[in-house]
Amino acid sequence: MQAQHYDDPLKCKVVQEFELRFGRDTACRAPAVVVRAPGRVNLIGEHTDYNDGFVLPMAIDRAVWIAARPRDDRSVVCYSLDFGQVVEFALDSVRENTAHKRSEWYEYLKGVAWVLQQAGHELRGWEGVMAGDIPIGAGLSSSAALEMATARLFAAISDLPWDPPTMARLGQRAENEWVGVNCGIMDQMISALGKVGHALLIDCRSLETEAVPLPPDTAVVVLDTATRRGLVGSAYNERRAQCEAAARLFGVPALRDVSVDMFEAHADTLDEVTRRRARHVVTENARTLRAVEAMRRGDAIAMGRLMNESHVSLRDDFEVSSRELNQMVQCALRQSTCYGARMTGAGFGGCAVALVRAGAAYAFAASVAECYRSATGIAPNIYVCAATNGAEVVSLP
Repeated sequence: MQAQHYDDPLKCKVVQEFELRFGRDTACRAPAVVVRAPGRVNLIGEHTDYNDGFVLPMAIDRAVWIAARPRDDRSVVCYSLDFGQVVEFALDSVRENTAHKRSEWYEYLKGVAWVLQQAGHELRGWEGVMAGDIPIGAGLSSSAALEMATARLFAAISDLPWDPPTMARLGQRAENEWVGVNCGIMDQMISALGKVGHALLIDCRSLETEAVPLPPDTAVVVLDTATRRGLVGSAYNERRAQCEAAARLFGVPALRDVSVDMFEAHADTLDEVTRRRARHVVTENARTLRAVEAMRRGDAIAMGRLMNESHVSLRDDFEVSSRELNQMVQCALRQSTCYGARMTGAGFGGCAVALVRAGAAYAFAASVAECYRSATGIAPNIYVCAATNGAEVVSLP
């Protein structure tokens, strides 16, 4: 695949740092390859992934970058500009999934190396420099971006076939089994398969995808509350168990198989909590498919309305919002240039996302920041985002 050209400050930083740390080889290469993989924001379709449902994420123009060249000794040496650390490990040392420090950034590199070798790929070592500008812990999938950047680099260095869905599944396995985080497939899929100007409809059962164009003259704005998800792990597991229980009561494999009509016909047979949890998932799947139809029509107003409905459902039925997320959404909806806004991600903190008129995006960001700061006393982080490609090899300067 032809390398893409980017004029990005992080690309320059990793290339320059590579030359300082590793110099040029005998062929005057420094480095041999540069890769990038993006983070993501989910426009609609929340807590539907583990219910075999539909999600509509977008790859954003914030990414993990790695500049590297191959080594002949089957070792990986990587310096992280963000963490100021060097890690070195032998590929042969990660053939078994043994105990390791799962919270460390370099375990994602090791996990990807492990899962690629488990899949039968012969890997070559490399030395490189990495950096990223995806906020960590904000729910924008910095970990999936690191996994897909690492996989893309191994594929380039080791001359492996690059099949994005396959690599996404391997990245998910690395996070599930090596890092120990029970994530779904959405984050790796969008980081691998993103397309400029488009969101990606993902069927989380079949893994079929469809690139869906963003409505004309719109911008996506990520609204980081600067609060983080303290108890999300236990709450996530609880919601997942509640959804599985609801599916059993309906006699189906997953809530994805329950239509809105079917839910309404049997809702009275469910206890209150189970009913509300199931109602969110069933209606969110329907909203996601309607959002795709709206985007195909270029209907930003309809898309925004569905985002608003999604937030209300997440707040009231699924109960995964927070005071700060609700305040951020309220601030966004007060702006006349905003079509719609909702919390995004697992909830209890992190980010909201808004669809706004493109020409007013930066003024919108400033107004929302001031509104949120006045209401909460917290300074938010706000990012006007563009939809970008998934993991790819990038041309050198």
